[in-house]
Amino acid sequence: MSRRGQWDVVIVGGGVVGGACALALAQEGLQVALVEGREPQQWSPQRPDLRVFAFAADNAALLDSLGVWSQVERGHARAYRRMRVWDAGGGGDLTFDADTLGRRALGWIVENGLLVDRLWAALPAAGVQLYCPARVESMEQDAQGVRLRLDDGRRVEASIAIAADGAESTLRTLAGLDVSRHDYGQRGVVAYVDSELPNEDTAWQRFLDTGPLAVLPYEKHRSSIVWTLPDADAERVLGLDDESFNRELTNAFAGRLGQMRVASPRAAFPLRRQLAKAYVAGRVMTLGDAAHVVHPLAGQGVNLGLRDVAALRDMVRTAMQRRQDWSAPHRLQRWARTRRSENTVAAYSFDAINKVFSNDEMHLTLARGALLGLAGRMPPLLSLFWKRASGL
Repeated sequence: MSRRGQWDVVIVGGGVVGGACALALAQEGLQVALVEGREPQQWSPQRPDLRVFAFAADNAALLDSLGVWSQVERGHARAYRRMRVWDAGGGGDLTFDADTLGRRALGWIVENGLLVDRLWAALPAAGVQLYCPARVESMEQDAQGVRLRLDDGRRVEASIAIAADGAESTLRTLAGLDVSRHDYGQRGVVAYVDSELPNEDTAWQRFLDTGPLAVLPYEKHRSSIVWTLPDADAERVLGLDDESFNRELTNAFAGRLGQMRVASPRAAFPLRRQLAKAYVAGRVMTLGDAAHVVHPLAGQGVNLGLRDVAALRDMVRTAMQRRQDWSAPHRLQRWARTRRSENTVAAYSFDAINKVFSNDEMHLTLARGALLGLAGRMPPLLSLFWKRASGL
């Protein structure tokens, strides 16, 4: 701990973003504590996590710099080399190809549980102090630091507290950071499915009037789906028997991979846009889902959160190299302005795409497929889109 008898940083929330943040800041030489309500379940390939991410290249590089990406790859990180997007209303495909873009892979499909497992395995060696299981009950702060009281009676003091405890963040609320919310009236239905034809190491997405259907490669004939549906339709398909679900899913995907069969339990989660109105309140910062929740159609949720972490690490590293105070208020506010701007632009961009493509208005239906096909025939535009999505 620091000479003042407190940690440099206490992070609340030990998911992918919180765990990566703890590891990154500890490796920069800060004294870091992590508070988490429950110890993560050990990942097992026999129990794949239904929640998967389309992991971007810049964030794979971040985890590689933290020394954990090789462990993730040894677990189960499925590289995808192509992405194909098309609209049910017609028109051509929008296709991204790793060879065309000069990449080894466009990205990786990785389970949430595997990422958390590997990050937590690296925390003790980095010197991160775990308070788990424990939850924050109250918070006080002044110009010198933050004091947290946990539900087990312990108290934690730090120069800075970081809220990484998800969309319903307790620490964000205690800090008085408000959010704006928009409920899409949709749910994302998730499951693993087996297909008659191989998925070709391709991330597929078909836009339907009810919302996008993403089919993400997991093994040669097994994929993870994220099927965006209005609330009532999601409830209906969750209640279907397997045979009926298989038939409806195969039709929704236009049979591109032949017959599809569900290979796991099904689940659904509500979709919304939620943005913190500010990322910093005094000496409390917020990042990841605690700061921004976006529509999953572009698979950018966890990628945006890890970019928050990378930017924070870079800020700390630069200040320490210059022997300056990394936690000075003007530095925290500069980080917050930059990240909030980028995340807000991303959130509303995904919002606009969802409105245009999850829509049965005739003029939009006629135009959007043609626009996808046109974009697919313009290599410079494809390259620009991909660089934006991959953070490169």
